[in-house]
Amino acid sequence: MKKPLIMIHILIISLLVLSSPSSAGQFTVIKVYDGDTIMAEGHDIVMYVLLAGVDAPEIASRNHEQDQPYGQEAKQYLENKMLNKRVEITGYGIGPHPYNHLIGEIFLGDTNINIELIKEGLAEVWREKSPAGFPIDLYRKAQEEAQKVRRGIWSLGDKYMSPRDWREIHTGK
Repeated sequence: MKKPLIMIHILIISLLVLSSPSSAGQFTVIKVYDGDTIMAEGHDIVMYVLLAGVDAPEIASRNHEQDQPYGQEAKQYLENKMLNKRVEITGYGIGPHPYNHLIGEIFLGDTNINIELIKEGLAEVWREKSPAGFPIDLYRKAQEEAQKVRRGIWSLGDKYMSPRDWREIHTGK
């Protein structure tokens, strides 16, 4: 048990210190929590990964709460694409406390899953400041394409609410 903890701490410290993106390596996706958070396993560690550049519609955390439109579709998309598959993760640091997830781009072969999620209209581009070295322009271009053809969340028109605003209203976060 100590070895995996030591390795995760070394990985986290390395990613925090580095000012540019770094390859976290190959991992197997073992759980998809929602449209922008997964759990991956490899190199004797298990880690949570927040998909960099992506803000997906919210899924209710309690039964009496309502899912945001397209929240379940985004989760299902990620499960279909990468659950139980080997992926390459490029890390961009660690997310804010209390979660401390690795912020990462997920690649299945040559396909950037983060960008594909946005192209499908199942997420919007992060509104927060991007990490150093992050290719945010590619994400914005993918979002513009999805908006143009009113794909996924963009089909909602004036009824669309960003995940950020949804969280603020529904959870007070």
